[in-house]
Amino acid sequence: MTKKSSLIPELKVLNFKKSLDFYTRLAGFKILYQRSEDDFAMLEINGAQVMIEEFSEKNRTWLAGPIEKPFGRGMHLQIEVDNVQNLYRSFTTANYPIFFEMEEKRYRIGDHETCQKQFLVQDPDGYLLRFMETLKE
Repeated sequence: MTKKSSLIPELKVLNFKKSLDFYTRLAGFKILYQRSEDDFAMLEINGAQVMIEEFSEKNRTWLAGPIEKPFGRGMHLQIEVDNVQNLYRSFTTANYPIFFEMEEKRYRIGDHETCQKQFLVQDPDGYLLRFMETLKE
């Protein structure tokens, strides 16, 4: 079993099978474990982990307010991958809508800069995912 991260977001989804397909087939996550009876899965890509679970009366929900699409408004998940161009191609080949097209962007970190290649997509429920790769200087 892969070591657990100390921060693992759990995303509530409307259609577990559709979301699982998105994360595994398109986004390249692997299933670390799954509880089919709860429509739940723990997923991982390049050390980044996320849980997905379907909204259901059988599952507990901790909602701070009304839920409506797009989910996760006001935040996005940055996920570092080994080859962002290949992942981008996976989405575009499947004609999946790209929220923010591929770009190279420089960011200041302390007293130096780093450059990353990145793009953003929304999962089936509207959670915003920024896939990125740090470019070698």
